[in-house]
Amino acid sequence: MSHLLSIIGWSFLPGLATSWIQAIYYGFTIRAGDPKPAPGSPRHASHRRAINILVVAAYLAYTIYEADHDLRAAPSFYQDLDVPVSAADRDIKSRFRRLAALHHPDKAGADAHEDAASYFIHLKLASDTLLDAARRFAYERFGPDVVAWQRCVTVKDFVSRGVLSGILPHYGVAAATIYVLGLFGYLEFGKFYRWLILITLCLFEVHTVTRPTFPPVVNLLNAIITRVTFHAPYLPFQAIQLTRKLTITMYLALSQIGPLLVEQTQSRQRAAQDDEKALLQGLERLETIAGQLDTDAGRLMEMEMAPFKGDADAVGSLQGKMREWLVQNTIRADPMVRDALGTSFRKRRIDAPSGARGNR
Repeated sequence: MSHLLSIIGWSFLPGLATSWIQAIYYGFTIRAGDPKPAPGSPRHASHRRAINILVVAAYLAYTIYEADHDLRAAPSFYQDLDVPVSAADRDIKSRFRRLAALHHPDKAGADAHEDAASYFIHLKLASDTLLDAARRFAYERFGPDVVAWQRCVTVKDFVSRGVLSGILPHYGVAAATIYVLGLFGYLEFGKFYRWLILITLCLFEVHTVTRPTFPPVVNLLNAIITRVTFHAPYLPFQAIQLTRKLTITMYLALSQIGPLLVEQTQSRQRAAQDDEKALLQGLERLETIAGQLDTDAGRLMEMEMAPFKGDADAVGSLQGKMREWLVQNTIRADPMVRDALGTSFRKRRIDAPSGARGNR
């Protein structure tokens, strides 16, 4: 619940950081004396959205790093005993004997006796937990809290206690928080995906804690991180803690980045619609001008033809002159016609006497 409430508390911070970074950005990119984009202008709004997305993305990346750092800061019982996750009982016993010989309180000085005793008790607790098959199963899925579950003996006891006292109450409170915040107008964006993520994570946890072996997702994650980095493999309870924090990160992304991306997409769509509208208006104006020109041309033609209306001789004379004009200016001016006439003239003057005019 505290993680979900942090969404509201942190939702006001990116605006302040964005304004500060945007002012610095304009200070570096705009020369002194040049006007800066006015607040509320499309350019200023576009810059603000881009900077806001970068600020939120940087914070979300930091939350992922912080979640992993917190997990590594609290080593598991396997790391305390320096044994692999797949270690057998005899390997755990052998390793504990060696560590007990090194860190037994009797070998520590008077000043360090209390710290040595506390560390030795921790090693003994880790060894006893991993050597008990049921407790080892429960520890891998529910974490060090199982040490205090004294009444649980079998795997069924541990799973029932963990699901009923840990998983179901957690998701019950989370679901109620999302619902109540939705009633007050928060977390409205991406509501469907918030519920989908919550239900998916709940099913993942139930599947993880009830499966006899590590789930394939955890095995795949461990295979990747152990090959790429020197990171210790995750236990199921650590993977569950990481996914819970990643879920909060995804909720923050939906709350902060989602609306910005939608607004940016809508802005681009509005710009495209404005361009399309301007194009249609231009085409309509062009069609109107073309219609006016066609009307004017028709009127001019009627004015030119007015003297010939009702006069057959004048119309016939005009037609003859138009045919002559077409022959003179169109047919004879055509390059193909001229070439054909030239070729014909050359053939007809073959064998004619030198200087002769005419042809055979």
